[in-house]
Amino acid sequence: MFDKCSLIQQLQELPFPEKEYWAVAGAAMVLHGFRTQTHDIDLGCSTSLADILEQQGYAVSRCEDGTRKIKYSESVEIFENWMEGAVEIISGVPVVGVDGLIRMKKKLGREKDLADIALIENCRRKRPG
Repeated sequence: MFDKCSLIQQLQELPFPEKEYWAVAGAAMVLHGFRTQTHDIDLGCSTSLADILEQQGYAVSRCEDGTRKIKYSESVEIFENWMEGAVEIISGVPVVGVDGLIRMKKKLGREKDLADIALIENCRRKRPG
């Protein structure tokens, strides 16, 4: 399990250029403060970073849309070009923005993603500003 502190530490240790990857899914939920922890770290990445990781020998599979899913470590999976909206920087780490996160979860449409959307929207209503 990763809380915000351990998640930031893990992400800052990755040897990737800041503009080539971004946190998505549960990691983005934690970094935006909607959840306290996540089981694993899902990242989106550019095609050029996916090319490099594949050349370095990381396990690669194909998603339904033809993009690559890369098993970087036991706790980190990386998805080529998985992105909606804009990336913002939180504590020095690139993260998909909240609106993009909601759009990504709507596309996935799983029960847990719909529950996450409800949680995000509920938190947004309670936050000042």
